[in-house]
Amino acid sequence: MPTKTVLSVVKAKANPQPDAIKLNRLLQLCSANLPVGGFSFSQGLEYAVEMKWLTSPKTTASWIKINLEESIAKTDLAILKRLIYALSKHDLSAFEYWNNHLIACRESNELLLADLAMGKALIRLIKQLESVDITNYQAIIELKEISFVSAFSLCAYIFNLDLISAQSGYCWTYIDNQVAAATKLVPLGQTQAQNLLFELTENTQYIIEKANSIADEDISTSLPHLAMASAWHETQYSRLFRS
Repeated sequence: MPTKTVLSVVKAKANPQPDAIKLNRLLQLCSANLPVGGFSFSQGLEYAVEMKWLTSPKTTASWIKINLEESIAKTDLAILKRLIYALSKHDLSAFEYWNNHLIACRESNELLLADLAMGKALIRLIKQLESVDITNYQAIIELKEISFVSAFSLCAYIFNLDLISAQSGYCWTYIDNQVAAATKLVPLGQTQAQNLLFELTENTQYIIEKANSIADEDISTSLPHLAMASAWHETQYSRLFRS
């Protein structure tokens, strides 16, 4: 007969611990299968390839790293921290303030469109998920405009994810999207793409630490090449991605 210890181990494996469920929720939130339209947008990368700014895995990695360190860290991740804090304090006014701040930081119509379209799609999705209780978040759900970062933070909070996991997941979502776009556009081979994913995610901890050290008054960014590439993408002759 199995000993009591063995039985307890079997029981533990049969009933996942909360940490396992949290990991599953994080994976679901960051999945390419999440129907929010993220892979419809290249975030300026398509035009950068058209202009031959990106021609290899090296130049592609440089483009994504700069955007992560100088844009995502200084706006999205820094504000994601403040949004989750506002949710933990049930502070709707602070949540709205940082949501509006995010929207104002988008430097082109395309970047703004991507942010709002994905935010709206994620809110629409969580409203339809039968196992997700959004009763206490109706004021946020009903915001006229909501950033994808704000919607992502709401999901992370509802799923009981810690801040670092949420920020790490958000980084992965951005990196995965950019590498997938580059695979089609540069183009990159599948192995090159996987090597890029490994290389870019090595900096995740540094990027999160940078984001979490930023003071309120320093939250902003300006990347002229990214803004121009995104704006000019609208008139690009041939496009795979939405503009």
